[in-house]
Amino acid sequence: MVFPTITTASPQVPFPKTTSKIIRRPIRCGSGSVSTQFDLKTYWTSLIKEIDQKLDEAIPVQYPQRIYEAMRYSVLAKGAKRSPPVMCVAACEIFGGNRQAAFPTACALEMVHAASLIHDDLPCMDDDPSRRGQPSNHTKFGVDMAILAGDALFPLGFRHIVSHTPTDIIPEARLIRVIAEIARAVGSTGMAAGQFMDLEGGPNAVDFVQEKKFGEMGQCSAVCGGLLAGASDDEIQHLRQYGQAVGVLYQVVDDILEAKSGTGGGEKKRKAKSYVSAYGVEKAIEVAEDLKSQAKRALDGFEKYGERVLPLYSFVDYAADRGFSIGESV
Repeated sequence: MVFPTITTASPQVPFPKTTSKIIRRPIRCGSGSVSTQFDLKTYWTSLIKEIDQKLDEAIPVQYPQRIYEAMRYSVLAKGAKRSPPVMCVAACEIFGGNRQAAFPTACALEMVHAASLIHDDLPCMDDDPSRRGQPSNHTKFGVDMAILAGDALFPLGFRHIVSHTPTDIIPEARLIRVIAEIARAVGSTGMAAGQFMDLEGGPNAVDFVQEKKFGEMGQCSAVCGGLLAGASDDEIQHLRQYGQAVGVLYQVVDDILEAKSGTGGGEKKRKAKSYVSAYGVEKAIEVAEDLKSQAKRALDGFEKYGERVLPLYSFVDYAADRGFSIGESV
């Protein structure tokens, strides 16, 4: 329910100078700014290759074949940015965590993300016939099979964490916290609550919808990475704030770019609650600027980890200005 892919090249969102009381601090790590020091695109694309291979291995076609084909169709979709697993790995590596040991959780996050998108696109939900420039799962396989594919991907993610994470590297107690975090994020107080309020809530529900429907996956991805690496409770809280802000920021900027380009969500028949639809583009730009500042402030204190924090800093700038393309459909 978070980090959807823009299907056309997008210009930068021009953030105006705002009169709100936002403390702007230059984010630096060592000498020079983060954005000029770190090649996020290379880091991201190299991780995508590894994650794609792991996902392909994690969902082999079995009997009944049709449901596995539907599951693979969405999980292995071309053009997917793999934002949740990449954020998980990046957060894990900040605290010296093992990348290979983090991959099972990273893959599980992508399975859960794909499942949520399958269900979001259903006619009874967002009613979107396409995703990433391709037919939605229910458009290709039918509503019944799409529901089953989403239902199957949620528990598969949990099983994948338990069966593939090396417990000689990641203690079982950490895995329990990771599983509990994902369950919280997708459940009735997380993304499901956001989808419910998107369907049934009034115009004032936009904050809740954005935070739950889009912020939860970003929050969960960053937190899971920290949990795997044994981050402190205070560090986990900072990751939670960071991921929430980045997740919502990404969606707000998507909505702004859609409004400016005139696409307006493409073929989607039901318009989701957004800051653009509720308050207009200019207010949404102010919200995006505030979220960008919140995300960077959440990383205050992580400078002690040196260059390992650069990916998370750089994700914020990417979410705001889309300085490069990731994924074939972008």
